[in-house]
Amino acid sequence: MATSHSTNEAPYELIYWPVIPGRGEHIRLCFVEAGVPYSDTAFTEGGMDVLHTYISETNTGNELNPPPLAPPILKHGELIISQTPNILQYLGPKLGLAANGGDDIFRINALALTALDGFSNEVHNCHHPIAIDLYYEEQKEECLRRVKDWVKNRLPKYLGYFERVLAGKASKEGPWLYGGVLTWADLVLFQTLDGTTYFFRKAVAAARNSGKYNRVFQHYEAVKARPRIAKYLASDRRQKYSNYGVYRYYEELDVVAEE
Repeated sequence: MATSHSTNEAPYELIYWPVIPGRGEHIRLCFVEAGVPYSDTAFTEGGMDVLHTYISETNTGNELNPPPLAPPILKHGELIISQTPNILQYLGPKLGLAANGGDDIFRINALALTALDGFSNEVHNCHHPIAIDLYYEEQKEECLRRVKDWVKNRLPKYLGYFERVLAGKASKEGPWLYGGVLTWADLVLFQTLDGTTYFFRKAVAAARNSGKYNRVFQHYEAVKARPRIAKYLASDRRQKYSNYGVYRYYEELDVVAEE
């Protein structure tokens, strides 16, 4: 799997599932915003074969890279890394999405991790609260119980946190999360909130209409309106959500917070 190219000269290769946007979408948005070309197994012939080679139980890696457990996977020259936050932290400085670099990288990463915790990992667990390997239909009662708690307690907690971030001094009065410039954390917050809006349509609409989180929703619209992002979102490369990914829609789970 090693390549003779130096890392700086090598192309970026994203290895991810087809059909669903999933966690690979955060990485795609970074490349799109930066205007940097990349390949994507979700859209290439034989891409699934490539992906399965990487995550096969027979793959033990090479002298430099341990085998990845699951996608998304990024290959850049001889470097092969996995885990969404890890890939984003690697790409951020290279793509000009890391403010001033240095210690800013860790501040930005904390914001991205928080968005991924609240609006991705916790949201995913709303349709799989008992076990990942059980179908949604096998844990529907538990799902509804978890969803009711999540929209009442967790959704306002995370929206409120990012409202405070955007109002804070470190954001430089917005519209971005940190340093007065767009970073990879802004793209992560946009994508996670977009998916959460797809899942919890009524609860997010109520939050938006409450007026308590105006900065958060203005931030969402500002990212969405970025020229390259807007063009990408309108293209066929922006895959639709479905009931196979992190963000799903079940009418019975589309609830608002109970008083």
